[in-house]
Amino acid sequence: MIRRDPYPTRLEHRSDPIPRREPVVHGGAGRDGPLTAQHLAQFERDGFLVLDGFFRPREVRGFLEDLEAYGRDPALCERPQVIREADSGAIRSIFAIHRLSGRFDALVRDSRLLELAGQILDGDVYVHQSRLNRKPAFRGRGFAWHSDFETWHAEDGMPAMRCISISVSLTENNDLNGPLLLIPGSHRTFYPTVGATPERYWERSLQQQRIGVPDVEDLAASVRDGGIVTARGGPGTVTVFDCNTLHGSTDNLSAMPRSNLFFVYNSVENRLQQPFAAAEPRPEWVASREHVEPLEPLRSQRSAVA
Repeated sequence: MIRRDPYPTRLEHRSDPIPRREPVVHGGAGRDGPLTAQHLAQFERDGFLVLDGFFRPREVRGFLEDLEAYGRDPALCERPQVIREADSGAIRSIFAIHRLSGRFDALVRDSRLLELAGQILDGDVYVHQSRLNRKPAFRGRGFAWHSDFETWHAEDGMPAMRCISISVSLTENNDLNGPLLLIPGSHRTFYPTVGATPERYWERSLQQQRIGVPDVEDLAASVRDGGIVTARGGPGTVTVFDCNTLHGSTDNLSAMPRSNLFFVYNSVENRLQQPFAAAEPRPEWVASREHVEPLEPLRSQRSAVA
């Protein structure tokens, strides 16, 4: 039986953009959670929310200390899920971060995050991917404009747009240290990309992505429609964005390092299939296929969503 692909990508030639098929807010305003009706309307419109003060700075301070210790651990640094910058060798990303310790596992199961994810995605979720993105002062490299869903659909086999990323800022994110940049409204359109997925492409793309990035004409049109927004905020700020929102970041040219955690919550009803545009699935530490049980919250606190 031939699988019909609603979002064909990694094509030989440029193809027209495809309107989104799924809702953005799956749960609707009637589902209980930390987000107000105004929050949900903004997420529906823009494809993201920046929630300042979601966690208290002292809550995230310990995570930053742990991550700095991981960077000094020779055994950890040799694992494949530790991605280094191609030029400097500095740590760029650490994947499967929630499997490193009980502390990170507890954070990914924090009831405040799970309630937020469940409110948008309408139901139980699991961790599709978790990672630290780190940008050392002066040396941290940027990330090309992309839609996560395009990669997850093409290389992981994610069938539908029922997935969100939640970024937890561990340090100050400002205009100078390579903050997350987002294009409002871009989540409503899927932009097919040009170029076949190379074999074991994740070994290169996690350092610098060249395949799976939108055409410049499509990017320009999207920016003309929505502009570009910077996700600014201090430690404890949470940025929630839809899996199809176009985003990227610049190099860190400042003296201030930047570190953010990313937890990707996928609906248990949106589990991975075979990749739609790659010869083989990516490793489990990049995209979960085995660990897809619904997450149970470990503690119950009220978030400081304002």
